[in-house]
Amino acid sequence: FYHMDLYGSKERFGIFPEELSGRGDRSLGDTRRESALSSEKVQRPQEVGYDLEKEVAELAKMYGLDEDREKELELLEGRLEKVESRWPPARTEKAGSQGSIYNSSKSSSSVNDPSQSTKQQGLPDEVSQGENQSKARADDEAESNIWSRGGLSSGGMSDEWNSQAVSEEEEEEEEEQAADVFCSTCKIPIRAFDKLFGEHKDHEVAQLPSAMENEKEEIHKNMCKLEEQIAQMENVASHLEEIFITVEENFGRQEQNFEVHYNDAVQVLAQKYEEQLEALGEEKRQKLEALYEQLVNCGKHLDTCKELTDETQELFLENDKAEFMKVKSFNCQTFLKKEVDLELSTLPDFEERVIDVSEVEQLMNSINAIPAPCAPVINPQAPSAATGTSLRVCWGLFSDDTVECYQLCYKPVSNERHSDEQAERTLKVKETYCTITDLVPNTQYEFWVSALNASGISPPSERAVYVTAPSPPTIKSKKMRSCESAALVCWESRDINPVDSYTVELSKLTDEENDDIITESIVGIPSCEVLIHLQPTQKYHVCVRAQNLGGSSERSEPVLIHTTGTCFYLNEDTAHPLLAILDDGFTISCDELENPECDLPVYDNSFTRCIAILGSLIPFPGKHYWEVEVEEDTEYRIGVAFENTPRHGHLGANNSSWCMRHIITPSRHKYEFLHSGMTPDIRVTITPRRIGILLDYENCRLSFFNADIAQHLHTFNSHFQHYVHPCFALETPGILRIHTGIATPPWTAL
Repeated sequence: FYHMDLYGSKERFGIFPEELSGRGDRSLGDTRRESALSSEKVQRPQEVGYDLEKEVAELAKMYGLDEDREKELELLEGRLEKVESRWPPARTEKAGSQGSIYNSSKSSSSVNDPSQSTKQQGLPDEVSQGENQSKARADDEAESNIWSRGGLSSGGMSDEWNSQAVSEEEEEEEEEQAADVFCSTCKIPIRAFDKLFGEHKDHEVAQLPSAMENEKEEIHKNMCKLEEQIAQMENVASHLEEIFITVEENFGRQEQNFEVHYNDAVQVLAQKYEEQLEALGEEKRQKLEALYEQLVNCGKHLDTCKELTDETQELFLENDKAEFMKVKSFNCQTFLKKEVDLELSTLPDFEERVIDVSEVEQLMNSINAIPAPCAPVINPQAPSAATGTSLRVCWGLFSDDTVECYQLCYKPVSNERHSDEQAERTLKVKETYCTITDLVPNTQYEFWVSALNASGISPPSERAVYVTAPSPPTIKSKKMRSCESAALVCWESRDINPVDSYTVELSKLTDEENDDIITESIVGIPSCEVLIHLQPTQKYHVCVRAQNLGGSSERSEPVLIHTTGTCFYLNEDTAHPLLAILDDGFTISCDELENPECDLPVYDNSFTRCIAILGSLIPFPGKHYWEVEVEEDTEYRIGVAFENTPRHGHLGANNSSWCMRHIITPSRHKYEFLHSGMTPDIRVTITPRRIGILLDYENCRLSFFNADIAQHLHTFNSHFQHYVHPCFALETPGILRIHTGIATPPWTAL
């Protein structure tokens, strides 16, 4: 036989019900410790001739089992007789011998755990019967099952156990037939005996509690599916209710549609109206019946789901595990296999019905014939009816004619002979106005319009000429000139055709957020430049609009103007070919002077001999100040000149230019102040690096200063018959830097 410790291990208790497994687990720690001790004792008697009966008697006396020995042996003999009656005859002898071993071991066991005593007595038999292990395993498990069902425990020798022994023996026969394991192959509960010797011998089995938990999880999943189906069906039912409402609303709309179409000829269409309404009602009835049937089916499914949920809940709370596993979720699975039709049985929309109104049309045509309309009258262009790319054209019909639509035609006006060949465009509109887009700015278009109805088209209206607004002008920012009290703004038109006038808009910039507020507008400007009077030490945004009969153009891009000092630009058309203007627009340079008469391109207004350039005209009366930054080793000429100063001569060598000249001699830096080739004898002791020039038109003065030390160098007293240009020249390779927009320093006052 096997070692009796196998009956106290987790592997042995794992295939039996939960109550037995719990008892085995509670005494498992004591069983293992006692098993180790008993194994040690058994091995020693085998070596030294240990007296087993003597040891058993001592243990019984120690634990006070002498009084209960007779009752215990009597009870055990009765139970073993029942076991022998169940086992096959071939195994009776073996069972009897095993029972005698149990009798002796039980009398010597501890009161705490009956399995502990079986471990102590089983070791000698295991040693002597090791060769019969494979055959004895089944016998041991079967007998252990009987012991566990008998309810033996550590208190089995007490009086309370004896009082309950009779009732347990009566229930034993029923419990012997109860299933205690679950066959996973057949999906039914079985007895452990059937697994060992019956038809389920080769099947896969599982513990009944674990199988029950798995089935509970499966039922829980099925219940979740049922709940999802219930929610889905409730949604379908809600959707069906909405469909009911939609059908009613669609029916109402269709009914109104029929009423609108048949009101004009009620007597003629009364019969057709009734027929169509009856057909529509029949279709409605069919749709509602189909939807109602589907709704009833959904209700039945909902009731079935709820009943199945209640039954499953009751079964889930049932304590009879075998009955629970037998029925488990058969009904639930059967219901889930049924397919629930969630598609709508009918659509809420009604089929379109063709309404035959030919008879009505014939009747109406016979009563009143509609004539073709008269010619419309096109309106002249309104003041605000145009933009640069669109026109709004309006017309009217001064009659009671029926008009279905209008046909508007237009084309650009051309002065050429073949103007009729210009592409015409046609639009059909319902209203008596139309906005035409994608047009060319500042261009004239002629329009004419006709009216249409079922009888035909009217004659065209008189042609009217409309013109689009101009394009926004472009301000020449590099051509801007300004001083402390005025600015000269120049721009150019982007249109091919001329415009009527221009408007300049000024916005004074302050610290507040009002940069786009127009503070002044100058209207009716005929040319592309204007002189504007401004306030000193201010900043302005300047924009320009173009005007014509069509209206005003959009604003041009704004240009910033400062009135802190005189600003001008360098006129590139006057520059000598060897003179270069750098990117900032106010720095001039010359790299070589070997060939003054070079082959570089020369403009008609360029200097040819003197390597010079003129600045833009300063057309503002009053005082103007600017500075020139020079290099110590560069020879130069700076000053002012008239527009007609000779381009083939030198600055200061004629009566149309005034300049300061710097010459480097072996002994010193020489400075000359030239006009008509003459200069006063003036010696400058400190070489200036930054030269200030003050032009005073009112007092007829041109003064030069050493700006670094505020030193006055020289003043020309001359009557300027015209406005002058700043002029600059290089006589040796070098660079001149010009600074504009500078406020006039107070030390320039003479």
